[in-house]
Amino acid sequence: MSDTKQDEITLDTSDVDKWVGKRVVFAEMWDPASATEIRRWVQSLDYPNPLHWDEEFARASKFGGIVAPQSFTVAMDYGHGCHPSCVGKVPGTHLIFAGEEWWFYGTPIRPGDKLTQERTFAGYKVTDTSFAGPTMFADGDTVHINQDGIIVAKERATSIRYLVEEAKKRAVYAAEKRAPKTWTDEELEEVARLRHDWILSNREGVSPIYDAVEVGDKLPRRVIGPHSVVSFALECRGHRQNVWGTWRWNPPEGYRDPATEDAGFGEKMTYDHDASKIDPRMHDGLFHGPSSGHINPNKAKDVGMGGAYGYGASMNAWHLDTIAYWAGHDGYIWHSKTQFRSPAFEGDVTYVDGEVVEKIDDSEWGPVVRIKTVMTTQDGDKILTGVAEVSLPRGR
Repeated sequence: MSDTKQDEITLDTSDVDKWVGKRVVFAEMWDPASATEIRRWVQSLDYPNPLHWDEEFARASKFGGIVAPQSFTVAMDYGHGCHPSCVGKVPGTHLIFAGEEWWFYGTPIRPGDKLTQERTFAGYKVTDTSFAGPTMFADGDTVHINQDGIIVAKERATSIRYLVEEAKKRAVYAAEKRAPKTWTDEELEEVARLRHDWILSNREGVSPIYDAVEVGDKLPRRVIGPHSVVSFALECRGHRQNVWGTWRWNPPEGYRDPATEDAGFGEKMTYDHDASKIDPRMHDGLFHGPSSGHINPNKAKDVGMGGAYGYGASMNAWHLDTIAYWAGHDGYIWHSKTQFRSPAFEGDVTYVDGEVVEKIDDSEWGPVVRIKTVMTTQDGDKILTGVAEVSLPRGR
């Protein structure tokens, strides 16, 4: 049990304690990934790298065919990668994503690959926040293993579980503060121009040479948006788990999996697992459950979010994809870490800026450059910060 003295607000984490360090969330996709699912992913994330959707381009590349972006790893999993950080009942709470850390091990995902996951609840801490008072920051680890037994990646996801009524009282994201921006034709033309320039910045996938890259080099600016209920829904459908019937629970016999139990969310923000066996909408995040506030403004207000808002997993993918596009076909992201400061809200655009902040000749992955990214809105509000270590080809 953790308390704050201010107004005697209490966050009950007693049910969470027994899961620390234990394996959790036994869920598995039925089918291998397909080229169409990879294409759907980059379409939903607005990542028009032809390596991931254009069959002729991909066949002519070093990969010999469609290959998934590194960001697609999260779509091979259940729960947007966040689920092992959300276990145990914390009454009166809701959950949003706080950040992701990834380690990749050099094996790309291709059509026909099937990943399985080992998930562990790593632990949590309670911190007082201006958003909702006592707030739980919880970590969950996922190891992704392909059909050949090769570890493809590891993720540590961090979630925020907060008291809904306290967040509504403090009204940091109150609806009256968050009216979606109306964009003029001229503004939209400028957004479209910047987006097109970014597409052309490295469409052929030419990798920078490590020896020629210098600290302070800037990545081409990327823009995503304006975000809308439609774009949020497309992002949701880009995740394989959000297509009806694509996954199953498979806990070991006699094992109690906390993922199927009451997490303490409000009645309007929970799934009905039994009813979903007849009506799959009852376990579809666009209609029911804790994700439904993303496209339903009224539900978003009920959990203190003020209006329709985007997915943390999408922001992390934008970070990875932006760096990967700059790094080209011979570049590779070995490690990445992001912190989410705020969601992307309906009506906003997201600008992604990157900079080379360090060159490391003798890292554990060999020579790498460290990239720092920052995501901001049209008003300059910072919504994400991130870093990544990226290998590039050496000069001859």
